[in-house]
Formats: sequence, structure tokens, C-alpha cells
Amino acid sequence: MAAAENPPAVREEKTMALSARNHLAGEITDIVMGTVTALVTVKVGNNLVESVITKRSAEEMKLARGDKVTAVIKATEVMIQKD
Repeated sequence: MAAAENPPAVREEKTMALSARNHLAGEITDIVMGTVTALVTVKVGNNLVESVITKRSAEEMKLARGDKVTAVIKATEVMIQKD
């Protein structure tokens, strides 16, 4: 008797609950890989947001220029400037 075939796995997108309230959607414009860290530059509107993450994380996420990403900011100090 042949074994029953298993249906292909279905990948479900899960929403992760975060306490951070600042989610900035943008596009990666540059990645500079170092020995241990990676500097990721994200264009958000007319502004750039830079993040230093581990090189391993950048590689595991397969980050590349042009990727659409979200910069999630959790900070105890956020300065406001009024022009």
C-alpha cells in the first residue's frame, strides 16, 4: 500500500505584536557589510533612516538594495524639531 502523500506546506503570514509604535515603511538604498555588523540605509519619503544590525541578521534576512522594508523604532528618547 502506498503511503499517503502529504500536501505541500502552506506558509502563513503571521503578524507579530510589537510594543514599538513607530513603523516607517521604506526602501533599502544601501547596505554596507562589515565584519560583524551591517549598516542599512532605508529611504522613507524624502528622508533616510540608518540602522546598524548584525551582519548575520542582514544575511539571514537576505537584505538587498531595493527591498521594501519597515524600520521599527522603539526609543526612550525621540527629539522633535520645529522649523
